[in-house]
Amino acid sequence: MRLKSHIFVSALIRRVFGLGGFAAVEKKGAEEAGAVFIRHRFRDGSETLYAPAPQNFFGEDDGQRKFEVRAEKAEPDAVREILSRELRFDPDLWLVELETEDVTDLFEVVKPA
Repeated sequence: MRLKSHIFVSALIRRVFGLGGFAAVEKKGAEEAGAVFIRHRFRDGSETLYAPAPQNFFGEDDGQRKFEVRAEKAEPDAVREILSRELRFDPDLWLVELETEDVTDLFEVVKPA
């Protein structure tokens, strides 16, 4: 069983603050099962956008949320465009903004095969 979205987001924010970074909810979605998108901002102004991974990455459901990179070290306008398309498709999504050096241990990122 997977954590509810609001619990996952709350835990993620606490972990980022615990590591000395900054995190904020940019858009609050459905508490139970809203898709979670993560916008990772860098000091040089670029951003990486993480989106929920496709279902084929979930062999046996281990209850963990998995993410894929939708845009890597992209311009903010490109990330905004992707997010606006996603919001038209799913207005109940969560958007979490992170400003931290590294996200490696914060959530699982899968690579396409």
